[in-house]
Amino acid sequence: MKKILLLFAIFSFTASALLATDIKFFGKTDKNPLEYQPGETMTFTVQYFEDGQLVDGKNLSWKRTGDDGKVEEGTAVSDSAEPLKIETSLDVPGFVRIQVFPMDDQGNRLCNEHDEAVQFNGGAGVLIDQIKGIPEPDDFDSFWDRQKAILAQVPIKAALTQVDSSDENVLVYDVKVDCSGLAPVSGYLCMPKNAKEKTLAARVQFQGYSVSPVSPNTSCGKDQICFTVNCHGMLNGQTAEYYQTLQRTFLASYGFSPEQNKNPESCYWCGMMMRAMRALQYVKTLPEWDGVNLTTEGGSQGGMQCLTVAGLDPDVTRVNATIPWFCDVSGAEVSGRVDSWFMPSWVDGLGYFDTANHAKRIKGSVFIYAGLGDYVCPPSGEMVLYNAIKSEKELLFRQGRTHGYEMPNGDGFTLKSAASE
Repeated sequence: MKKILLLFAIFSFTASALLATDIKFFGKTDKNPLEYQPGETMTFTVQYFEDGQLVDGKNLSWKRTGDDGKVEEGTAVSDSAEPLKIETSLDVPGFVRIQVFPMDDQGNRLCNEHDEAVQFNGGAGVLIDQIKGIPEPDDFDSFWDRQKAILAQVPIKAALTQVDSSDENVLVYDVKVDCSGLAPVSGYLCMPKNAKEKTLAARVQFQGYSVSPVSPNTSCGKDQICFTVNCHGMLNGQTAEYYQTLQRTFLASYGFSPEQNKNPESCYWCGMMMRAMRALQYVKTLPEWDGVNLTTEGGSQGGMQCLTVAGLDPDVTRVNATIPWFCDVSGAEVSGRVDSWFMPSWVDGLGYFDTANHAKRIKGSVFIYAGLGDYVCPPSGEMVLYNAIKSEKELLFRQGRTHGYEMPNGDGFTLKSAASE
C-alpha cells in the first residue's frame, strides 16, 4: 500500500532536535522558474534561518530529482553572506525538484523527506506547456453517462435540520440528500436569512483527504448559498470517537486498494463522485439559487472533487482548486515523472477519476493554486491538468509551497489563458 502509513503523520512529526529552534529556508531561482529551456542552467539560491536570523556554519544537505529520472545529492555549510547555490538543468518537458535539509553534527538529517516546514522544497520547469498525460479510457464518456443514469434513478430528496449559527443573519442546516451507493450526501447548508427566490449565487465546497467532520461556513453563507460537503456522507456533529472508529475500520486507507481500483464501477472514488454530483443537483433545486452562478471549490482531494464534478456538470460557472490532487495519476509509473509520495498505485480503473480527464470537459472558468515544491500533487501533474483545460483558466504556482506548508515570501508565478473553444 503506497506510502499510506504516512497520511496522518505528515504534519505531526518534527524531530525533537528542532523543537527549540524555529527553522526556515528561503529559496528562489535566477529567473522565472516556469520559463527555462531544455539544457539551460537553472540556478537555485537557498538561505537558512534560525529564529528569523541568517545563520553561519549550519551543515546542510541537498537533493535534486527531476522528471528526467536523474538524482543528484550534495552537502554544504550555511553562510549568511553567501546563499547556497545549486545549479542543474533538464532536457525534457517537466520539472526539477530541489530539497535542502538541515543536518546535525554527525551528518544526519534533522527531518525526513516529508517534514515540509523544516526544509526547502522548490522547483523549476522546462517546456511546461508540453507536459501531457496518457490518453483517457476509450469509454470515459459512456462510463460517466451510466453513472449519471444510475444517479437519476434516485429522487433528489433532502432532510434538513436547522442548527445553531455563529451568525444571527445566516441560516445553517445539517443536510442529508439521498444518493445512490452506500451513503447519502452529508454536509452543512448556509445562506442569508430572508433570501428571496432566484437571488443567490451558489458555492459547493469539498473536503480534503481525511475522515473528519466539516463545519458550517457561515462566512461564505453571508451573501450566497454555501453547501459544505463531507466527502464520505458521514453524520455531522458527532464525537471524535465516531470519526476515529470510521478511520480505523471502514474508511481505513480508503481509495488506495489496487484491487478495488481496477473496477471503476465499484471503487471508492466512484461513490464519492456520485455524492459530489448529487450535491450540485441538490443545490440547483433550491429556490433561492439565481439559476446562473454556481461555483465549486476545494483543496487537495477537495480540489479533485470540485474539478471532477465541474467536468460532469456543465452548469458550473467557476472552479477554485487549491493544490488539487489526482492529476496525472499515472505520471510516475507510466511516464517516469517524479513520484507523488501519496497517490494510489496506478491501475487502469483510475483513469476514470484523473482530474485532467474531467478538466477538459469543464465549461466554467478555472483557478488553480499549486506549489512548486508539492510532491503530494507534483507540479508536473498540475501542468497536465492546466494543459487539459479548454475553458478560461489561471494557474498560480508558488515557489517553496508544498502540500502542507507555504514558504514565507515565496515568489508567485502565474499562467493564464482564455477559452480555447
